[in-house]
Amino acid sequence: MAVIALASASGSPGVTTTALGFAMLWPRPVLLVEADPTGGSGLLAGYFRGTREYEAGLIELALTASSIHDGLAEIAQRIEGTTVSFVAGTRSHTQAPALRDLWQALADELADLEGTGQDVIVDAGRLGLLGSPEPLLTNADLTLLVTRTTLPALSAVRSWADAIQRGTVHSQGSGAWQQAGVAVVGDGQPYKASEVSRVLGLPVVATLPDEPDAAAVFSRGAQPPKRFETGPLVRGLQAGIASIHSTVSRRRSELLEGVRP
Repeated sequence: MAVIALASASGSPGVTTTALGFAMLWPRPVLLVEADPTGGSGLLAGYFRGTREYEAGLIELALTASSIHDGLAEIAQRIEGTTVSFVAGTRSHTQAPALRDLWQALADELADLEGTGQDVIVDAGRLGLLGSPEPLLTNADLTLLVTRTTLPALSAVRSWADAIQRGTVHSQGSGAWQQAGVAVVGDGQPYKASEVSRVLGLPVVATLPDEPDAAAVFSRGAQPPKRFETGPLVRGLQAGIASIHSTVSRRRSELLEGVRP
């Protein structure tokens, strides 16, 4: 299918939870890349509740003497009982600058995974931080800004949405994302997805309910609440995945039509 990246403008709207939720329900094998420059692994500390130790991650990939292709295959870890693999993030935010030369090579490698039948979801964390994985955002088939619908959240994300549309979202002052959209957490609390789209000038690709107990299954490895698998969060994630597929497929069709004689 594609490489999908998720990022936030400020605060903690649920990027890591949303990324893992998408990955766990993804219909094809998927690689989840923890590229948040703030450091630490939301998977190891959260979903696995610290029961799974750090073995290797992005730093080891950056330092590998082999190719990125071989190194990625070596450090990717499986989540048992699923078709999800993941690459752990850095141990500390101080390691993020050391990844500067890794991002573009990794972006190129991730794009090639589609040919092997594997998709990619990137948790890029908060935008604008030192060590932000900008090439992963630029090269993704679709990059989603994850936001809540409160006024402070929308105020923070609006300036990034404007920069995205101008093609000046990068710290270097240039570089447009291939395709951008919004993933709304807490639709209607207080603003609706249609209002968010109108204010930001970007399409809302996914709308997710604000369900702390259900979200804790992904963020803290909590036991699923009753009717979790048919509940609002899982339904929202499944609808979001279908919308992501439709959005990427539509753009690819448009690009193909544009190059035909």
